[in-house]
Amino acid sequence: MLNNIGLPGLLLITVVVLVLFGRGKIAGLMGEVGKGISSFKKGVSEGTKEIEAEADAVAKDVTPEATEKEKS
Repeated sequence: MLNNIGLPGLLLITVVVLVLFGRGKIAGLMGEVGKGISSFKKGVSEGTKEIEAEADAVAKDVTPEATEKEKS
């Protein structure tokens, strides 16, 4: 259904949106979208750093040492 919307259709939609909402509201909305995208990118990079830090951590040997009874 949306495959045949051409450039004139997109321009018409843009003009209608501008008339209905106004430039100020659209600019504010785009600012919020930009903040959301940057926040998402920051979260992804922090998650990646956390995963890399966990991968670099050295595993500790937590097996209990055998007692004298168990050795015999």
